[in-house]
Amino acid sequence: MVHRQTPSRSPRRRARWVRASLLALTIAAGIAMGSAAPPLASAAAADNGGFVAGVEDLPLMPGLTELSGSGYAFDSSTGRIVEAYAAGDLSQQQVLDFYSSTLPQLGWEAATSHSYRRQGERLAIEFVKGSGPLTVHFTVTPE
Repeated sequence: MVHRQTPSRSPRRRARWVRASLLALTIAAGIAMGSAAPPLASAAAADNGGFVAGVEDLPLMPGLTELSGSGYAFDSSTGRIVEAYAAGDLSQQQVLDFYSSTLPQLGWEAATSHSYRRQGERLAIEFVKGSGPLTVHFTVTPE
């Protein structure tokens, strides 16, 4: 067997090749995420019959409005990853009470007062501090 040695690249050519490769990977990742993760919008929640966009079985509590363009949905090799935000003139306790009574009916099991588990997924409900209406942050990730 004859082994051919490839000529080594000069440092300048190697740096150019690395930059070009990184640029190509960055563009490919951006295209992949752009096609798989469209922004979520409040119109999408209305189209989903009152459910959070990207999570077909997570109801959007009456009094909450999904914030346009604030979330994303992405399918990974280990499961889906979804983030969504909604706001409304409600208290944190009202939101927690609604989801603690609603989610078990949809198969979600309470892990804590702010998180649930179902079929290898974790749903977290968090609150964003700020003035004005209460902002709720929903996150679905693989366990």
